Amino acid sequence: MAGREAGGGGVAARAAQKLFSLSGLFAVYKPKGPTSAAVLNLLKEKLLAEAGVQTNGNKRKSQVLKIGHGGTLDSAATGVLVVGIGKGTKLLKTILAGSKKYTAIGLLGKATDTLDATGKVTEEKPYDQVTKRDLENVLQKFTGDIMQVPPLYSALKKDGERLSTLVKRGEAVEAKPARPVRVYSLSLQQFQPPLFTLDVECGGGFYVRSLVSDIGKELSTCASMQELTRTKHGPFTLEEHALHEDKWTIDEIARSLEHCMSLLPGEPSHKKFKTEHPEETAVSCEDK
Repeated sequence: MAGREAGGGGVAARAAQKLFSLSGLFAVYKPKGPTSAAVLNLLKEKLLAEAGVQTNGNKRKSQVLKIGHGGTLDSAATGVLVVGIGKGTKLLKTILAGSKKYTAIGLLGKATDTLDATGKVTEEKPYDQVTKRDLENVLQKFTGDIMQVPPLYSALKKDGERLSTLVKRGEAVEAKPARPVRVYSLSLQQFQPPLFTLDVECGGGFYVRSLVSDIGKELSTCASMQELTRTKHGPFTLEEHALHEDKWTIDEIARSLEHCMSLLPGEPSHKKFKTEHPEETAVSCEDK
């Protein structure tokens, strides 16, 4: 019995050593419902549990897993969420500035306070006059370097607090000024009034919700986003790289890191970058 327990402890110790040696960027699939932070916390809990690391009570510094995500997805959105682990957390700023691809479904004729399906309807307008050609022509105005006003319900902060938190508390919040954003490509995939489907490739700081709303205004009606899926972030795609929850294991992530780190241009060799010395992992770090 004691021997079996000792053996089990050895397995857990090896798993923990492997977990804390992981370093780099990989991608997970974010489902509809939880926040990006909640997805990251669940991932961390699963990895620590597999490694036999206790998260209750007093935590030794060596038991704190250095992990963070790059590019928040709204609760109602799905798709690619890039995760940095170990020294990979230092690369998240770089990935944040990179391009992202989305598929979005918009609804003509209804505006909401959040600009998406989670909010309260604030306006309704007729949309029967809008044709497929109208929509395609309008898209050209939103391609390239444009100015965009971020939504009030967003992760942007005022005095250290998210705008969305302030709005929900009923505090008066002024809209942030328009800021420059970049749209690399924008195309209409489907038009079944009142619904329309867009494929968007954009740079950092871009809000697809705002795009859908602005398209509605440009068409002399209104619009809100119904669904959003991030299909690519940097070199990581939904089909090839985003690990679903059943793959959130130490071994699967180690394999994914090997593949994902080889896709990053100009980064240190992924073979050198994948692992750290075990003694270097005894650092305290909170989620970014």
